[in-house]
Amino acid sequence: MTGKITVGTIQDTAGTTVASTYVTNGSAKHWIHLVGTGTISALDSFNSSSISDLGTGRYQTNFSNNMNNANYAIVAADVYQTSGFYTPTTSSHNIFCNSAGPAPVDTVVSTMLQGDLA
Repeated sequence: MTGKITVGTIQDTAGTTVASTYVTNGSAKHWIHLVGTGTISALDSFNSSSISDLGTGRYQTNFSNNMNNANYAIVAADVYQTSGFYTPTTSSHNIFCNSAGPAPVDTVVSTMLQGDLA
């Protein structure tokens, strides 16, 4: 059996309240921490169904639950501080990592996105 809970506000034990939209709209809808060296692997993730190695310093992460549109916000970080994303879709996004050179480089990278789930 499935159900639905509908609330307008959430209150903690100290009596502080917040609109429930801050929780649903303000929570990360996807994040991943992956190792791109050797055989690509996810160290941990949320709402990630799979990852692909697209070449040196290029990765694709696929979502378990699709986004409503491709206009979500993404933050990416790696050791070189030169990572970013490209080709966002409702079901995935691609990540790139460059060295300080700036040549593509396999490394450890993390991304997180905010937006609306479908």
